[in-house]
Amino acid sequence: MLDDRAKLLLKALVEHYIEDGQPVGSRTLSRASGLDLSPATIRNVMADLEYLGLIASPHTSAGRIPTAKGYRLFVDTMLTVDRRQISTPQLAPEQPQKVIANAAHLLSNLSQFVGVVMAPRRTSVFRHIEFLRLSERRFLLIIVSPEGDVQNRVILSETDFTQSQLVEVANFLNTHYAGMAMELVRERLAGEVDSLRGEIATLMQAAVQVSSEAFEQSQEEVVISGERNLLSVSDFSQNMGNLRRAFDLFEQKTQILRLLDVSQQAQGVRIYIGGESQVVPFEELSVVSAPYEVDGQVVGTLGVIGPTRMPYDRMIQIVDITSRLVSNALSHHH
Repeated sequence: MLDDRAKLLLKALVEHYIEDGQPVGSRTLSRASGLDLSPATIRNVMADLEYLGLIASPHTSAGRIPTAKGYRLFVDTMLTVDRRQISTPQLAPEQPQKVIANAAHLLSNLSQFVGVVMAPRRTSVFRHIEFLRLSERRFLLIIVSPEGDVQNRVILSETDFTQSQLVEVANFLNTHYAGMAMELVRERLAGEVDSLRGEIATLMQAAVQVSSEAFEQSQEEVVISGERNLLSVSDFSQNMGNLRRAFDLFEQKTQILRLLDVSQQAQGVRIYIGGESQVVPFEELSVVSAPYEVDGQVVGTLGVIGPTRMPYDRMIQIVDITSRLVSNALSHHH
């Protein structure tokens, strides 16, 4: 455990480094911390912090910089968020896609880093389902959404079915489950499996599973704004390798989507520092995220992605405020 003196020095070092980006030496730290300590004492404490893996020494400098572990301790135990720092922006109630795009833009403008917003999950409801027998144990599933979108998926089955059996299954699903959310269909079906013939029940469950996946894949998933802001962050502009990796990450989107998906399970603002998220294995990037709601139901996540050297107190406020604005704008749009 750190004593109070070590905590104060770590806090001063992190705050100073976030502000000016230069490794912090013992003399600077003595001034920044406001503690009346000799440079030798400060050097001893810094050596302890380094031994604990909270700060590190870059090759080119006598100063120290925080590690991901140091930032984590700072964020968890030393961060004070001043609610008055940010004047509250506005987001008008509009079509969901417009709200999402505006929110990503707002996040990147306020943070001067990258804003990401996961589009709200549309409830996966089907209006009508049909099966078509393609060949032995291969069937085409045709799903029509309430908006009239048509999705086709091939199902491979362990059992063969005649076309008339497929019609029977489709009729059963359409009669009992059309207009219901897929999650609910899955639950109800699990309860009725005993009363249905084994292989018919299996086909129905496969159809529901495939339909759910089809709905998920068809959604415009994540909106990203402000990638170019990283060009003016010295942590990236001076390191082409990092910059390239960051841009690859934004281009692929899949890792960001997985991270936002994980964050959706959490309440309130979450902070992932460096490689912590497992999903974005990138020591130089941090993610600050929060879920947003529509009518009290969590439907998506948004956040800011930037260098680990970011003003976390300000980012927490930006993300928190934006998630509330998005929740309001989407809940009031009818």
